[in-house]
Amino acid sequence: MDSNLPRAPEQQAVYIVDDDASLRDSLSLMLSLHGWRPSTFASAEDFLKVAQADWQGCVIADIRMPGLSGLELQQRLATQCPRLAVIVITAHGDVASARQAFLAQAVDFLEKPFDAEQVRRALQAAQARPRSTAKKTEPPTEPSVLLGEALTPDEIEVLRWVTRGTHNREIAMRLGLSARAVETHKARAMEKLGARSLVELAKLAESVIPAGGKG
Repeated sequence: MDSNLPRAPEQQAVYIVDDDASLRDSLSLMLSLHGWRPSTFASAEDFLKVAQADWQGCVIADIRMPGLSGLELQQRLATQCPRLAVIVITAHGDVASARQAFLAQAVDFLEKPFDAEQVRRALQAAQARPRSTAKKTEPPTEPSVLLGEALTPDEIEVLRWVTRGTHNREIAMRLGLSARAVETHKARAMEKLGARSLVELAKLAESVIPAGGKG
């Protein structure tokens, strides 16, 4: 990670929860040098012992940790500390985990090794979350939503299964397609949505996939 981060507004609190001591130290140093107010915890349990219901800011949590996982921590915080935004990080990123995180309203899902620009964008999104929540009843206007309308029915069905972490061969069997056709539909859907990876695709899935379907 480089240190090309903007100054933080009002000493924004960031809680780093990761069992990797070296990552905690490096991320904490990078954030503190740019005005953020980081605190580090080696486990989800340690963080939950001290977390207060009125805390604001952002939690950066690893998915795979001894004891409670980052996704389980995210679920606990939704009721225990609802004013905290959550960014999920992992060295073992997969589409199913990413989709689960976003369904639980994660701000972002970052795959290690990530860089300062990714952290910057995620923290900016975390700061904007209260405003986004207040406006959630407005009609969606994100480009990804508009592009999603251009997906074909087959692309939507393939995308639905891909974001569940289903392999191409199983998708082909379920939809009565060839494995090559599945790969083609997936590639076209990613191109239309501007997704550069399957994890990024999971970020867009909820806004572009209609409810229901064959699965």
